Amino acid sequence: MDETRKARRPVAAWGIPPACAALFVLGSKHFLPAIVASHFDAAGRANGFMGRDVYVSLMLILSVVVPVVIALIALRAFKQPATRIHLPHPEYWLAPQRREETLDYLSRQVVRFSSMLTLFLCYVQVLVIVANETSPPRLPMHGVAAGLTVYLGSVFVWLVMFGRHFRLPARADAPRGKQR
Repeated sequence: MDETRKARRPVAAWGIPPACAALFVLGSKHFLPAIVASHFDAAGRANGFMGRDVYVSLMLILSVVVPVVIALIALRAFKQPATRIHLPHPEYWLAPQRREETLDYLSRQVVRFSSMLTLFLCYVQVLVIVANETSPPRLPMHGVAAGLTVYLGSVFVWLVMFGRHFRLPARADAPRGKQR
């Protein structure tokens, strides 16, 4: 494998978002009260509470461990030769001459997706901090709507780009705009 292809692998950089998330969650612990409003109804009213240390541990699991496990499972699966990968046009994208490049792309996309999930969950942490600054605690529903809109919009764009990547390339002899 040449150095350019190696450089594209997400080996070194994929741990940066989870590490930053861990630092953020641990660093923001002191902005939370001893008893944290951690669950809210549809109107943003607190209806569930837990101790700060338990809440911070839960947020570390959700914002760091879950995205890392998702990424590790996928990255490990891509290294297994017998892994069945479901893609559009697998006969083209998983052909021996393209398989490694395809797996590199998939690896980068898994890292991108897990990073988006980590970022969203850190945003949830910010919302919980803001909610706990008021008495009684109240989750800012406009913030929830904005965060969900950005996150789901990002996932949608990610999916569209993913799908576009795996279209068959246009043949040189085909009329412009048509694919084989």
